[in-house]
Amino acid sequence: MNIINEIDRDSVIYIIGRAKQVTGGDELLHQLAHHLRVDLGHNVYIIYYPLDIENPVPPEYLEYNNPYTREVIDDYKNIIICSEWARDLMIIKQFTKMRKIIYWLSVNNFVFSCLLHNPFLSLKKSLQLLPARLVNKLLKNLLGKNLIDIRELLFNSIRDRSYIMHALQKFGIYGAALHLCQSWYAMEFLNSLGIENCVYLSDYLNPTFLQQRIDFAKKEDIVVYNPKKGWSFTRKIIQAVPHIRFVPIENLDRNGVIELLKRAKIYIDFGDHPGKDRLPREAAILGCCVIVGRRGSACNRYDVPIPEKYKFAVAKDNIPQIASMLEYCLYYYKECYSDFDYYRAIIKREPSVFLELLSLYFPRR
Repeated sequence: MNIINEIDRDSVIYIIGRAKQVTGGDELLHQLAHHLRVDLGHNVYIIYYPLDIENPVPPEYLEYNNPYTREVIDDYKNIIICSEWARDLMIIKQFTKMRKIIYWLSVNNFVFSCLLHNPFLSLKKSLQLLPARLVNKLLKNLLGKNLIDIRELLFNSIRDRSYIMHALQKFGIYGAALHLCQSWYAMEFLNSLGIENCVYLSDYLNPTFLQQRIDFAKKEDIVVYNPKKGWSFTRKIIQAVPHIRFVPIENLDRNGVIELLKRAKIYIDFGDHPGKDRLPREAAILGCCVIVGRRGSACNRYDVPIPEKYKFAVAKDNIPQIASMLEYCLYYYKECYSDFDYYRAIIKREPSVFLELLSLYFPRR
């Protein structure tokens, strides 16, 4: 099925990127550009914003060898691709001729970024957000850390249909020629809003993770977590089991993350799972049992296909059961490890699946 018609030899595909930013979403955009160019023969350039940043390519993504430009030709034969971030959506609105594609890397980030970009979309939510951000800034200066989980505070925004519909209109979502969805969670979200021109195109882990060998003799009784994901609830879990060692993933480069996950037995994630997150997959492929909160993409059996017993509703009443599961996984690690064989098999197939789907939507020239 050829989704994007009339891509000829003169067509150019532009992809909006963020200068010097390193996240899972940013890496996916670099992977997209690389495969469109190298494997499918298209003319592809990344446009890094802000435009005035020198040497905008993050060193971590130099391996993809993608060309970039600061000039865009707004022509009917060309295509521009951006993420769902409000800033990116406002950038592509200025182009009136090119076909526009939105790559939904994170449903929740669309909701939050639209509010931050244009607080008048919802005055009530802005009045909730502003005091919390000010308090966090003060506490950050005094204590060196945030105490209020902003994303937790606004999590219910995604269920506010009137706000969502307003945002879709304001940021030109309905005018896109195509919507690429990194997760089934995003597909379900868009379909629920009556958007039908969307297709599934997930990502894959950096090959560095997939090439690792696990030495089970070096596994320790460590539970790893990301302090940027659902910290307010994770903190309660840590307090409930003081005899278990928890190690945060912070201030680490890629190799540091790999070495930590290779030592750990468990990875927990009680964040909002705004898309098909990479860290749970990275942890699983490096031999960790994965325990998640039943939110966002973790609610369905496609984006986080792990046994249901490892998924918990993010509720205070569930902390004892979560604590028991942590103790069980540490004590019976080898038995629990095999529960994730299916998950790891899917993760290993993701690179070939990505290229197969990409060639379906953007046929080789």
